[in-house]
Amino acid sequence: MGDLRTQAATPARPPRFNHVAMSVPSTLLDADGCAAICAFYGEVFGWEELPTMTEHGARLVLMAHRYDQFVFLIAQNEPMHCPRLDHWGQAVSTLDELHRLYDRARAYRARDDRVDLVAPQVEEHPGLRLHSFYVGYLLPMMVETQFFEWQV
Repeated sequence: MGDLRTQAATPARPPRFNHVAMSVPSTLLDADGCAAICAFYGEVFGWEELPTMTEHGARLVLMAHRYDQFVFLIAQNEPMHCPRLDHWGQAVSTLDELHRLYDRARAYRARDDRVDLVAPQVEEHPGLRLHSFYVGYLLPMMVETQFFEWQV
């Protein structure tokens, strides 16, 4: 239960997203598959494998910059299948950062044609320009990276 004084003094905050989980074929999580996934998502986004969680053929967990933000991949006999643009999203703090990530993904695609890349686009909304690009690599869902350019 913990110390009630500490619990009462800790302000409540709304829930936030902390991970995405996808089922994949066990063959994708063999040593070579894990290495390929770690290489791409590490080079493009800076994610790191949590090796204590990896079990080749069964599970791979990638930390997305913080211990409580991660991508959880689990082997299943009937793995997830998605239409091409099904995705989950992440946000960056600057437009330059969005373009740097896109450039890394484009450079990776130049040497590995399994990278599926959708060029940056801009959506215009009242008071907001939403910049984004999509990239997919070996996993059933793409990653959309967004930058919110608020118009003041």
